[in-house]
Amino acid sequence: MDLPPVGLGTMGIDDPGTVETAVDEGYRHLDTAQIYGNETVVGDGIAASDTPREDLTVATKLWVDSLGAEDVRPSAAASLDRLGVDAVDLLYVHRPRGDYDPERTLPALDELVDDGLVEGVGLSNFEPDQLQRAREVLDAPVAAHQIEFHPYFGNRDLLADAQEHGYPVVAYSPLIGGEAFDDPVLTEIAERHDTSPAAVAIAWALAHESVVTIPKASSAEHLRANLAARSLELSPAEVERIDDIDRERELYPE
Repeated sequence: MDLPPVGLGTMGIDDPGTVETAVDEGYRHLDTAQIYGNETVVGDGIAASDTPREDLTVATKLWVDSLGAEDVRPSAAASLDRLGVDAVDLLYVHRPRGDYDPERTLPALDELVDDGLVEGVGLSNFEPDQLQRAREVLDAPVAAHQIEFHPYFGNRDLLADAQEHGYPVVAYSPLIGGEAFDDPVLTEIAERHDTSPAAVAIAWALAHESVVTIPKASSAEHLRANLAARSLELSPAEVERIDDIDRERELYPE
């Protein structure tokens, strides 16, 4: 799936006005999930904007208790209802656990694609062997793989799989849960470019082939700044320096 470089991660957003502002500022990829409890908020924000629905990529995720073959369709339909849309562009398996069974869950998702309720099937937080099995079972190609990917944590095997098989990695938590603002390497590079450490963290993610990202922001100022980070170009040496930060900080372990 061809995704914009910077989208909006909505975990924790409870005001439709934030989503409306994001769309009006130019965001075209909106990411939510059943477990966030805010699909209605995202849908209301979309409805309040004048931007045509067809210009937006709307993504949500099935939680682990909705992955049984008999649960996929009604659970997805409930998400569509909360979002106020006839179809979503991207429907993820949020995590491959709980009721997840590739031989039963994935064909149920293929049926949603066949019926026009979903454009693309996404996977999230999968390991390489799980990705391989999903490719073997799915009729539809893997549209995207959403993973935690930021300067303190990034699974290069998963990135390599995406590059080899031609689908995007959607990097969540690119700002390291706010820790990007205090990192000395990001701060030094930001000062050199007269920008913020957050912009550097986003630009670093985008410097990797096949990676797009979905930072969360609530204020109009931060929404604009995150979107503007698309145009920040880091030198190969700067990217390598961030790559070499000696720290591993996974925010959302299994």
